[in-house]
Amino acid sequence: MLLISIAMLGTMTTWFSMTAILPTLMDLWSLNTSEVSSITIMVNLGFIIGSLVLAYMNLPDRIQPHILFFWSAVLAGVSTILTAVLANSLMVALIFRFITGIALSGIYGPGLKLVSTWFRFRRGMAMGLVVGALTLGSAGPHLFKGIGISSWELVLTITGLCSILSGILMLFVKVGPYPLPAGAFDPKAIPRAFKNQKVRLANFGYFGHMWELYAMWSWFGLFLAESFKTSGMIDFSSPASLITFVVIGSGFFGAWFGGIYADRIGQEKVTMLSLGISGAITLFIGFFFGSPPWIIAILGIIWGISIIADSAQFSTLITEHSDQRYVGSTLTIQLAIGYVLTIIVIFLVPFVESIIGWKYTFLILIPGPILGFLSMYRLHRIKSRVAKGVRIE
Repeated sequence: MLLISIAMLGTMTTWFSMTAILPTLMDLWSLNTSEVSSITIMVNLGFIIGSLVLAYMNLPDRIQPHILFFWSAVLAGVSTILTAVLANSLMVALIFRFITGIALSGIYGPGLKLVSTWFRFRRGMAMGLVVGALTLGSAGPHLFKGIGISSWELVLTITGLCSILSGILMLFVKVGPYPLPAGAFDPKAIPRAFKNQKVRLANFGYFGHMWELYAMWSWFGLFLAESFKTSGMIDFSSPASLITFVVIGSGFFGAWFGGIYADRIGQEKVTMLSLGISGAITLFIGFFFGSPPWIIAILGIIWGISIIADSAQFSTLITEHSDQRYVGSTLTIQLAIGYVLTIIVIFLVPFVESIIGWKYTFLILIPGPILGFLSMYRLHRIKSRVAKGVRIE
């Protein structure tokens, strides 16, 4: 678990490597709102297409997960380094970002599947820890920039090297003693899965979670920098990057402890608590725009912890409630739809901000945690009634 977590941390630095340097690229390439959004959107689009292709070809079951992870990590690292070396315009950068997204599709799912083969019990904790490492890795580029690395090319090169080294590390990890059954992608299984009420509610919870999560991860750094600037801070760039790293990276503890408590009290309760807290921060944090930095930092850390605490549990719910013959298909469509939603909202945030400002922009994320909370509350009620019926009998 430790090796997989370290490898996941290193490879995921490539996902938001260009998001961390957006202020520099905005000035360097004179980017407008839609162009800024496209940098993150292209990674997500590549991830969606890569996930569907991998699932359709059943590669995660035909190739040992640590081998698939290795080659994907190398590709993600090389494409990120080539961005630093060759990208002299937005268009070139977007091509490499798309390739990076495709590569990451061979890291996320196979990594979670691999750690599952080592844990029959306490799997929620294990999955949460790996997702926590993913979160910390996603925050990594903000740390590199915050400690004074001013060259955007160097930030990308460092993240690329982290990914390649992490891929090499995964060569030392084999499949555990509890291998999962093969899960081929079957498009016909998708409508069948959505007829299952529990699977449908778990998916709706996940979709609400994703509507909020990646928009926050993508734009919180810029929100924080603008807030610091408005509050009168003169040298705000490095502090904003460092605090953004802390805010997003604090999700490591949210995901880990979320997994621990999910094993004890159930996935539904953890997801409801997580969605409730993150939704409340989403509702109020914009109104503190321009406030003293320490206030924004505290609210951000609470947001960063709560927004990811439920992530691994939605996948766990799918593995529990879906037809075991089609777990692979069900998880694939869950990921695909979830990341399509991220593309929409990542594009909307800067567009809305240009119209109404940061004070109200994050309000467009509110429907996500509300839908997610209501769906998980409904699922919790259904399972509670079933459990009571079993005890009565």
